[in-house]
Amino acid sequence: MLRIQDISFAMEGRPLFEGASASIPTGHKVGLVGPNGAGKTTLFRIIKGELALEGGSISLPDRAKIGGVAQEVPSSDTSLLETVLQADTERSSLMAEAETATDPARIADIQTRLADIDAWSAEGRASAILKGLGFDAPEQLMPCSAFSGGWRMRVALAGVLFAQPDLLLLDEPTNYLDLEGALWLETYLAKYPHTVVIISHDRGLLNRAVDHILHLEGRKLTLWAGGYDQFAKARAEQRAIQAAAAKKQDARRAHLQSFVDRFKAKASKAKQAQSRVKMLEKMETITAPEDAAKRVFSFPEPEELSPPIIRVENGAVGYGDTTVLKKLDLRIDQDDRIALLGKNGQGKSTLSKLLSARLEPMGGRMVQSSKLRIGYFAQHQVDELFIDETPLDHIKRLRPNEMQSKLRARLAGFGLGADQADTVVGKLSGGQKARLSLLLATIDAPHLLILDEPTNHLDIESREALVEALTAYSGAVVLVSHDMHLLSLVADRLWLVKDGNVAPYPDDLEAYRKLLLQNDAPAKSKPKPAKPKASRDQILAMKAEVRKCEERMTKIADMANKLAKKLADPALYEDGKADEAAVWQKKYAEVMDAQDRAEALWMAASEKLEKAQK
Repeated sequence: MLRIQDISFAMEGRPLFEGASASIPTGHKVGLVGPNGAGKTTLFRIIKGELALEGGSISLPDRAKIGGVAQEVPSSDTSLLETVLQADTERSSLMAEAETATDPARIADIQTRLADIDAWSAEGRASAILKGLGFDAPEQLMPCSAFSGGWRMRVALAGVLFAQPDLLLLDEPTNYLDLEGALWLETYLAKYPHTVVIISHDRGLLNRAVDHILHLEGRKLTLWAGGYDQFAKARAEQRAIQAAAAKKQDARRAHLQSFVDRFKAKASKAKQAQSRVKMLEKMETITAPEDAAKRVFSFPEPEELSPPIIRVENGAVGYGDTTVLKKLDLRIDQDDRIALLGKNGQGKSTLSKLLSARLEPMGGRMVQSSKLRIGYFAQHQVDELFIDETPLDHIKRLRPNEMQSKLRARLAGFGLGADQADTVVGKLSGGQKARLSLLLATIDAPHLLILDEPTNHLDIESREALVEALTAYSGAVVLVSHDMHLLSLVADRLWLVKDGNVAPYPDDLEAYRKLLLQNDAPAKSKPKPAKPKASRDQILAMKAEVRKCEERMTKIADMANKLAKKLADPALYEDGKADEAAVWQKKYAEVMDAQDRAEALWMAASEKLEKAQK
């Protein structure tokens, strides 16, 4: 069991923990959540003994091994498979000693221990972990130097998973994984044989891979049973009860104080007044919960363009003489919300670059609206910000003639307040840098927004704000993300990038998730046949009908409001105006009937469109 007892710790004079306690039983899978900057990563460093506590203690069972992904695997000539095998230091040491040992008793001890730790199946286990994280058999035999930093982070993760420490500490492991790797990790962690504590803002992982939530807030730790959704619901209920109790106590305090103020000077009431003073002194204060800081994204709205905004016919794209994608037949309209599915290396980024005009087509025909503006956000752009400049400096470069007040309003619309606006980028958090990059990508009110892993540095509240902003946004969206929660709430079309082609995926995200989790999915899985769908023109006509119905309802509602004001005028009911009042009342009744009919037509048109899009 991991015992955290009454710990206190401050970082640069700012207290992060004050009398915080929690006990995590052996074998539990725990998600560590809390506001950015609350001290989650610091807690990991304290548990690993990298930082000394000011008070309290942390204890683990004797000889318990603690493991975490500290940094990426260095570039070397060692193969990926051998690098992962070396992560189990006990096995590596025993295997090396077995080569040189001569004492029969020691040789027997070594072989017994190697059998106990299942050393002979190690290569198969290491290979399976690497495969789950995206490395095929040939790649596993390649040297680490052949891979970029992001891929070597995966190797580092594979190493710590293979070593199977008694306490596994993972800090945002999905930030360098794709959707396939993230889903594999969820399943692996749920079956992990020892204790896991994971810092993550991935709602899907926190619902499927953990059984408890450890919440860090107000320098205290609270352990909640269940996944993230269960925690969020229980915490909201607790906050509501706490707020109601605080409000009731405030009213009670005010009542007692009022009595004291009125009668403390009267001899006949002095005793009762003094009694109420003592009641006030003994009353333990109930503090109302603080409202979480509101996370926002305010995307500027583009004007409407005629569909389609992009059309690709028999297109091909790639690099140099190498074709990555071919026979592309794609269409994007301004109201599309498209998620790109497919394993790493299949061409999702290549397709994104084609659609954003960062790559020219190698063949076929690609036509886009002459007025089309495209916003593009990719992970690497966060690292390309100017670290010695402020967010205000960044948008001044794009809008040199705008008033500073308007520039600051733009920043505030992306959750970057006055303090962050004047702070150099090098001192901003990862989430704040991501917000700035999203602002720069959308500042021109793009008709098409292409987002490649936009949530990597965002906390859960910011991810929910991004979902709200994308839902309200009137431009097209193309998404690449490992965040299933984001994809399920934003995307209404799925494109599968596979084997050099791009095609609509015929099923939903949950079916795709199950497909990926099957070990031999490519060989055995057969996608469900696509249901017959309405043509594109038919769907556009249905959408137009829904808009007409909405406009009709708006006009009728305006008319009803005007009539209601007329009927509320007392002058209408003065003597001699009974006939006039009856006429207006009849008109109002007719308008209300029309409103009911319009609503029924709108519901029918919406249901028809919804069925056609399934």
